[in-house]
Amino acid sequence: MIPVSELTLLLEPVVGTFSFDLDEIEITRSGGQRILDVTIDGDTGVNLDEVAAVSRAISEFLDYSDAMGDEPYVLEVGTRGVTKPLTKPVHWARNVGRLVNVAGNSINAVGRIVEFTNPDVTLDINGKLRTLSINEISRANIEIEFKKMPKEDSEAEASSDDFDSESD
Repeated sequence: MIPVSELTLLLEPVVGTFSFDLDEIEITRSGGQRILDVTIDGDTGVNLDEVAAVSRAISEFLDYSDAMGDEPYVLEVGTRGVTKPLTKPVHWARNVGRLVNVAGNSINAVGRIVEFTNPDVTLDINGKLRTLSINEISRANIEIEFKKMPKEDSEAEASSDDFDSESD
């Protein structure tokens, strides 16, 4: 089996044919078997059908390669999701407009990403703009936001979901 860095170089073009980025590769062991966990990402996100297509392409590539060696493994392909920390400039760029919880030597706050020009990010923290280098940030996680539907929208949706007893 080749090192993760070399495996990354081999799989980047496979993932790239779908216009996605290979974000991360991790090889772990669980219950005596190897797990190859491949994380992909894209500018407009990645849907389940696209994950399945990329997974098939990676599997086919690895079937005809000796990159994983002779020992069996399980291939898992997924997306970054919102729970993984922002660790690369592209993560910041793809999350402009989202709320982020950041911590570092000079900051510990929650703010909205207003602009990103590598390596600087501008955050709106309680109505005040603050620009800092992502190199000064030791931890950054997206905050999941739940928004209530406007009352008239939720009422209209509820009435359209009512069953019509005459249509049975």
